[in-house]
Amino acid sequence: MNNNFHIFPSENFIDLCLYQYGHEKCAPGHLFGPATRNHYLFHYVLSGTGTLMAADSKGENHSYQIRSGQGFMIFPGQITTYIADVNVPWEYVWVEFDGLRTTEILNVCDFSADSPVYRTRSAELREKMAKELLYISEHSDQSVFHLMGHLYLFLDLLAQSAPAPKPAVNSKMSDYYIKEAINFIEQNFQNDISIEDVAAVCGINRSYLGRIFRTSTGRSPQEFLISYRMTKAAELLKLTTLSVSDIGCAVGYENPLHFSRAFKNVYGVSPREWRNLHK
Repeated sequence: MNNNFHIFPSENFIDLCLYQYGHEKCAPGHLFGPATRNHYLFHYVLSGTGTLMAADSKGENHSYQIRSGQGFMIFPGQITTYIADVNVPWEYVWVEFDGLRTTEILNVCDFSADSPVYRTRSAELREKMAKELLYISEHSDQSVFHLMGHLYLFLDLLAQSAPAPKPAVNSKMSDYYIKEAINFIEQNFQNDISIEDVAAVCGINRSYLGRIFRTSTGRSPQEFLISYRMTKAAELLKLTTLSVSDIGCAVGYENPLHFSRAFKNVYGVSPREWRNLHK
């Protein structure tokens, strides 16, 4: 098995962020899973074939045969297993990403847990999309902005090549509220703020903010606030020698235990363990 795997060095992008990416030639019968992911993960099959087993939105398991020229999307929290064919094992390139614009992108492409397989309507666009994915996997030495630019190009081609792309929803008043909420969180995450405070700044009630925020971003305002704080905490853990307790205070947690628990819920390890892994 040949594996080209990279971790993106920055998590400071909010609208869209790349987390991991790679290119893999699998051995016959190579299996990954069952497992869940914290972010969205797209595989494009360059050659060969394999099987995806994935739970749908109701938790029911389905099996999908996927071949060269097709792909599949894995959703956060979705239980999946994928297996390379014994006779003609697949070779694929993949990206793991997330962000506020992800739900919008997936809606345009018509992806869902009930419909995770990518099939194209245009061989030309599909080939261009594959080249963008390969470019990302082969240029880990480029700047984060350079790689993010190619991630946007990939997603544009993914949307264009979808069998029946949906038009993006026009901007509306709820978009203004969401932008105001995000701006307030970005400027005040280090303070003791509540979602009621965020809603008050926008001039709307908490329940309405929660509804439009989840519809637009796929997460609640509270989930976004925690994620933003943890992203900033990870940055401080990597770039400074501040104590874990001081970093917790810097991102709005006076209680070190509460900070460590929140950090582990997002990253899967404690702040101290994360710092040791990223030295």
